[in-house]
Order: sequence, then C-alpha cells, then structure tokens
Amino acid sequence: MLTELFCRSMGDSEMRSAPYEFPEDSPIEQLEERRHRLERQISQDIKLEPEILLRAKQDFMKIDSAADLELMKQQSTDQVDAGFNERMPIEREFQRVSISGEEKCGVPFTDLVDAAKCVVKALFIREKYISRSMQSFCKTTAHSLQDLGMINHELGVYEEIPETPVDDDAPVHPPVSETHPYDNMDPDNMPPDTGYGCGMVDGVVHVYTKRANMDKSSELDLPYPDLKEYIADMNVMMALIINGPVKSFCYRRLQYLSSKFQMHILLNELKEMAAQKKVPHRDFYNIRKVDTHIHASSCMNQKHLLRFIKRAMKKYPGEIVHIERGRGQTLKDVFESMNLTAFDLSVDTLDMHADRNTFHRFDKFNAKYNPIGESILREIFIKTDNCIQGKYFAHIVKEVMADLEESKYQNSELRLSIYGRSRDEWDKLAEWAVNHKVYSDNVRWLIQVPRLYDVYKIKKTLANFQEMLENIFLPLFEATINPRSHPELHLLLDHVVGFDSVDDESKPEHHIFNQESPLPANWTEEDNPPYSYYLYYTYANMTVLNHLRRRRCLHTFVLRPHCGEAGPIHHLVSGFMLSENISHGLLLRKAPVLQYLYYLAQVGIAMSPLSNNSLFLSYHRNPLPEYLSRGLMVSLSTDDPLQFHFTKEPLMEEYSIAAQVWKLSSCDMCELSRNSVLMSGFSHKAKSYWLGPSYMREGPESNDIRRTNVPDIRVAYRHETLSEELQLITHAVRTDELDAIDEEDTLTMAPLPGQR
Repeated sequence: MLTELFCRSMGDSEMRSAPYEFPEDSPIEQLEERRHRLERQISQDIKLEPEILLRAKQDFMKIDSAADLELMKQQSTDQVDAGFNERMPIEREFQRVSISGEEKCGVPFTDLVDAAKCVVKALFIREKYISRSMQSFCKTTAHSLQDLGMINHELGVYEEIPETPVDDDAPVHPPVSETHPYDNMDPDNMPPDTGYGCGMVDGVVHVYTKRANMDKSSELDLPYPDLKEYIADMNVMMALIINGPVKSFCYRRLQYLSSKFQMHILLNELKEMAAQKKVPHRDFYNIRKVDTHIHASSCMNQKHLLRFIKRAMKKYPGEIVHIERGRGQTLKDVFESMNLTAFDLSVDTLDMHADRNTFHRFDKFNAKYNPIGESILREIFIKTDNCIQGKYFAHIVKEVMADLEESKYQNSELRLSIYGRSRDEWDKLAEWAVNHKVYSDNVRWLIQVPRLYDVYKIKKTLANFQEMLENIFLPLFEATINPRSHPELHLLLDHVVGFDSVDDESKPEHHIFNQESPLPANWTEEDNPPYSYYLYYTYANMTVLNHLRRRRCLHTFVLRPHCGEAGPIHHLVSGFMLSENISHGLLLRKAPVLQYLYYLAQVGIAMSPLSNNSLFLSYHRNPLPEYLSRGLMVSLSTDDPLQFHFTKEPLMEEYSIAAQVWKLSSCDMCELSRNSVLMSGFSHKAKSYWLGPSYMREGPESNDIRRTNVPDIRVAYRHETLSEELQLITHAVRTDELDAIDEEDTLTMAPLPGQR
C-alpha cells in the first residue's frame, strides 16, 4: 500500500514539473560572456561572417529569421561618433517595465492636467533662475521644457568656455601640472585692469564703466536680479507645494518610482553584476569619488589632530601662538596654563566627537569644535587667521591632502569660512592659502558664509546687513575687475567653485521675507534675517559676479547651500529655485511635491547619514536609500570627520556603513560615486578623464563603464525613467493646450445669436 502511494506521488510530481530544464552548469555570467564573445566576433567582421557563427548567434539569441539578425547588426554598428568605434561593445539590453492604457498614472486626466501645469510652472521657475546665474540645469529636463516652447532664450547665457578635448582612450588620471599653481605671482601674467567701478545698491553690487562716474548712466549692462519677481515666484512655489491634488499626484508618482526600481532590480540585478565583472581592473575601490560636503576645519579625524598637537608641542614649544592682554604666549605656556602635557593628551581628553548628547542640540555640537573645550586651542590649530597666520591649520590640511593624493581616487570639496565682519577677510584667506601653498589636485574649495549677522550686530561689529554683504562680495568684484590689485585672491579664486550658506536651520525665524521686508541697508535690527533672505542676496550678487567673470574669461561660481537639514520647508523652496546643489535635504521626505520636483530637475543632494544620525535623524530613518531608488541625484559625503568618523578614510567609512546597513549593491555604490563627481565643482576636463569624454551627453552614451564601473543598464534605466516622467507631464500640458485651441476654434466658428 505504502509502495503504491509513493509511486503515485512520484508520478504526480513528475507530471507537475516544468516542461523545461535550467542547466546548472550555465549561470548567467557564463551565458553573458558567451553572448558578448559572439557579438565581438560578429562586430569585427560583419560582412564576411561565417555561416556556422550566424547559426550559433541565431540559436543563442532566439531570433526567428536572418532578416531580424541583419537588423540587429545594423543597429549595433550605428555608432554615435568616431570616439565609440574602438570602444568595447557593452550590453545595454535589459528587461523593462512599461505601463499602457488610458489614465495610466492612476488619477483622472483632469487631475493629471492640473498637477502637470503646476509641476511644469515650477520647473520653468527653476530654469529661469539657474540659467540667469550661469549654473547648470539638467539637459534632459531642459529638452522636455523646450518641447513646450516656453523657455526664455534671451537670458544672456554664455556658451561654455571650450576646453581641450579628452580622447576616448585617455588614461583615467589627468596629467599633473609641472608647476605649482601658486608659484605664478607675476602681475604681468594676470588679466589687466578694466577700469570698471563697483558699488552696492539695495543689497546687490552694480558695476559701472567708469570709477569716477558711478551713476545709472554708466552702469554696465549686466542682468541684475529683480526682488519683486523673486518674491512673486516664491509665493507661487509656496502655494504649489501645499496644493492638495498636486501633493497626491506627486506622492503617487514617487511611490511608482520606488516600485519600478524594485522591479528593475528583480529583473536586471544579475545582468548589472555580470556587466561589472566583465570590466578589467575597475571596481568600487578605484573609481573616482568626491566628498561633496566637508568642512575644512574638521576634515581630519580626531586621532590625526591629536597626533599633530603632540607633534607641535614637541617641535614648536617656544613659538608664540597667542596674544593674551598684550603679552605673547608660547605653545608651552598655553598648555601649562591648562595643567596639561603632551603625555596627558588623548582622544578622550580632546572630547571632539559627537555623542548621544548632541542629538537636536546644535549648540553642544558647535562646542565640540573646541579641543579640550578650550576655544583658544581651536583658534591656534584650526583657524586660518591667528597669531601664526594659520600655520598649524595649513599643515594639517596639507597632510589630509597628502592622504587623498595617496589614495588617488578620493577627492574633497573643502569649505572655508568668510564671515563678512571686515573687508580684508578675503585677502587674509588668500594669503593663507598662497603663502602656505595649501593646494592639491584632489581638492577644490567652497566658501561658506555662516548666517551670524545677529551675533555681529549685538557686538556692534556691523551697522546693517548691507555692510556684511559688502564685506563678502566687493573684494570679489575688485579682484575680477583688476586681478593685479588682489593677486593672491585672484589665484585662490581659480580653485573656488562656489558658495555655501551654513548655520543651525532649526533656529526659529522671526521674520517672513516679503515685499515689506526692509532692504539690506535698512536691516538694522538685532534679529537675524530669514534663510530665504540670506540665500536671495547671495544668489543675486553671485549672478552679477558670474556675468562679469565670464566677460573676463574667468570661471564662474555656483550656489550649494546647506538646506533642508531641519527648520521650515520654505528653505527647500529657496534651494530649489536658486541653487545648483544642496547639502542634506532630509526634509524632502515630508514634502512629496518638492521631492518630485528635485527628481525631475535632478538637483544634486549631498547627504551625510552619519552626521544626521548624531544631530537630527537616526540612521535607519535616513531617506537616502529611498531617494536613490527613486532616482534623485544623491551622493554620500562626510560633513565633519573630526566629529563623526574614526578612520583615516572617512569617505570610505561613510560608504561602508551605508552599504552594510542598507544592503547597497556594488552598482548602487558606484552610482553614488558617479553622482558625486557629476555634482562636484571639478573642471570639465577632470570629469572627462574620470567619467569619460562623453559624460555630458544624455543616457547610456554618457557613461564609460571602464572608468565609472556603473553598468550602462543602470544609466539607461535612470534616463528612460526620467524621460518617461517628463513626457507624462509635458504631454498632459500639450494635450490640454490643444483642447483649449479646439474649443476656441469651435466658439469662433459657431453662429452668432439670431443667425442660422
């Protein structure tokens, strides 16, 4: 009986088994390798292809006819330009998910049209401000907006300065300059004086053709931003992000993007892995990655700083490092006054690492910048302007730069501070960099402006907010008009890529920026101006400066503020309108409309999960993996290695923790690295070496897997998904416009009352 039941069950299981077999000895990597080997042989000699190879190709690809194969071969040989002729054929075919049918976005067409109009309006607003300030706008999005025929092409945008093209087979490492960039201090090699004058009017610097006659008649024709226009656009954006139907639409689209990416991973993850394995030599460790958000004053880890302090105490004990009540203090005197020796010092003594007590306590976090809790040590070791002209800080930064150069593939964009307290801050900073030769090919500078007007006003350092703006921007205009008047600053600006706005965003704001807000010259109260006020006047002056610098064939700057870490949502609105990239962006997780707009415009977001974990948001709640899956342009950064990291390579530490906690794949990490290079302010030529000479194109043609280790499948998926989203909203707007035209024609052709 038992034997009979067993035989019957075995027979049933055989009946239920699938009518095909999967060969255990042929995993997908071997299949992909065979397929690529065949394709390479075919591409080498398409005309004289052996018959046996043709049959093998047909069997392998499951192609029904020779005509289909011929069509496929013609498509494979249709090269974009000669640079791709020698390039290794790379697999770009992958499984796609498509949605068909009417109302495929899941909402009624009328709701789609209303939401699409709002989204398109917001994108036009961003395009206007980004173009006007000579920052970069996503090409794919710009082409979609151009199809609507509503982009203003008369914004005075100049063409990019042409650079030496990079060959497709050029090495990954750019050539190193034989001379130090700060050695060339000869004024004769600098651009001559133009004779222009400059002065600030209502918070914005105006440039005049003659210094002796600075009035409206001699004003240089530059695009000065309009405050009323900005406030009107700001109001439109604020109304848009609280619109109920638009919020629902954007939330649905974001959920769809998340689900679509999960489907893509299920269908194509093995193909992406196979593509990466085929690339010789390249892996995550030796692709370029940029730390897009890191502060120079905390760019070292705590052990590095401790070793340097001990070394300085032994090497320079008698050096005067501080002036106290008119009397000079040596380094030995300073530590003796604290009853400390080099032997007593430890990482725990320094007490500079963030801990659980800094969560939502930005004041305690700022105090962590003081070694051993002493502000005098911060001034001595991590300031550029002190009794020793920032000598120790320059040494530490150069040691960090040496570590980056040794790693070859890691780069940083360090933030240096300009406070706006006095007019000579820029010259002092430039002299610090040039005199100490603080430079590396692996590092570029951003200038951060702390929002501390209220502190300076209480101390009576400043009379009004315009004085702060003059201290920040007038030296830059003077160095652009006549570089020989500020030679060190002219050399430093060659390596400065943009401006940052920093401070605690969670501070309450007592003023709303509107038409009634006082102009900077009239802002004499002790309250701090709101975030959007700071950002607008930084943007406005940067815009004028960029146009002036482009006239002089000098490189331009971008705005990349801290934005959306905490505080009200309108910070992210200002960032969307005025900034090329932002840092943090945590609050986008609570604003679906803005998150969708940041996705469509591909606004770069430099995220620092370890920093956020200690200050505002626990690690497992960080939205970075969600942003990445949806296709936002995100990158990983360290923020403050001195406070948050332990190792000599803080950026790799950031990547390794993210990969472990969120189970990121090699493809995800390489995509984050590629994003960081695209977002960074390194030169077009450097990016051409790091990413490939065609990196500025759209879609998979922009990618060179031999340099980025990002599979073309992933790049193609991102491009196609973005294009489909843009097509969805632009098609809805166009359809509505055509319907409106048809209705007008119908009304025009209808008979008048009383006529037949």
